[in-house]
Amino acid sequence: MAFHDPQLPGVAAARAYLVTLEQFTDIAAQEMYQPAGHADLIAATGAAIDAAVADGRATLGPGRYETLVCPGRRAGAPMLTFTAPEPASAVHCRPPAPVYLSMIARGLHQSHGWPAERIAGYLAQRPGVTDCWPPEAVAALVTEALVAG
Repeated sequence: MAFHDPQLPGVAAARAYLVTLEQFTDIAAQEMYQPAGHADLIAATGAAIDAAVADGRATLGPGRYETLVCPGRRAGAPMLTFTAPEPASAVHCRPPAPVYLSMIARGLHQSHGWPAERIAGYLAQRPGVTDCWPPEAVAALVTEALVAG
């Protein structure tokens, strides 16, 4: 799992996708372990999106990925993400699996054009990585992920 805490300093690298309300609701349902297409969830998500766009944050429920954050707009469309309701300091981060870090490394390269060195430096400083992965292991994994492409 990955979480976004807009109160943390710095910038979070991200990748955006333009989706419909129905697609966003389906993604929300998957992340919240809810049945897709549930009318109540669709209505609640629509209302939460409106609230998050207006206030920067809205909550669908108490669970992980049930808090919506709107960090701004891109090309006029609101950007939204799901996250935990508590701040990052309250979340215990476990080390990410190599396959997960590889996927993120490829995504950073594809979406931002970052070279391996920048990706490795960025990932090595993330919670869950910094305390569990030696920087040289992150660098080797990133290099291998980009070569395998």
